[in-house]
Amino acid sequence: MTMDPGQGAAFAFEAAADDAQEAGMEQDALESLRERALHEAERIAEALVFASSEPVAEKLIADRLPEGTPVREVMERLSGRYAARGVNLVRVGDAWAFRTAADLGFLIRRDETEARKLSRAGLEVLSTIAYHQPVTRAEIEEVRGVATSKGTLDVLLETGWVRMRGRRRSPGRPVTYGTTMAFLDHFGLEDLRDLPGMDELKGAGLLSGRVPSNFQPPIPSGDDLADNEDPITQLDLEELGLLTPMGEAED
Repeated sequence: MTMDPGQGAAFAFEAAADDAQEAGMEQDALESLRERALHEAERIAEALVFASSEPVAEKLIADRLPEGTPVREVMERLSGRYAARGVNLVRVGDAWAFRTAADLGFLIRRDETEARKLSRAGLEVLSTIAYHQPVTRAEIEEVRGVATSKGTLDVLLETGWVRMRGRRRSPGRPVTYGTTMAFLDHFGLEDLRDLPGMDELKGAGLLSGRVPSNFQPPIPSGDDLADNEDPITQLDLEELGLLTPMGEAED
């Protein structure tokens, strides 16, 4: 009976999990079978990521691979194969994407017009959201020491780098803001923990000499709602003017 690649990979992982004597195979043979199965899984994962214009969630990749496949091992092996090439396979949060090698990016951007140019205020608000999320508009203004216009937040929302996370359980139920996977992808970050630290911020001239010596940038929370946040519902979106009462998005 002919076995397709997916079935073959599944068989390989099941066989590798069996006791060598019971399977009647030498250890070298089991390793060889497992290696072939991993290689086939890499090919499948490579095709999935290559075919997508957006980062592909690791969970989605796992759903497409034979049950029992060590997905993280497969992706790290595949990432290693691309490490020295002009295109790298990189992790973006809990997803994977192909991106131009960092040292070759200038070739791609040479004739490219930067479509997303933020004002100084926009950059300050984006930085505040990145480091302090989840954060409300009032909290952004407290950090910056100046008022934050709705227009600045609207621009950041339009870039896709910032999103409405939820609503704070406090008087007025203010909206909380956070960054998106597109933010991580654009700035080449795998995780929010990769945001520049104190030394990097000083080296880039982004912190003045008046900063206290014991100051440390805040550590942002993850994507999960905080204990004092509620998810945004359709009624919330209608109240915020982002949906019509019929549930259709405003232009």
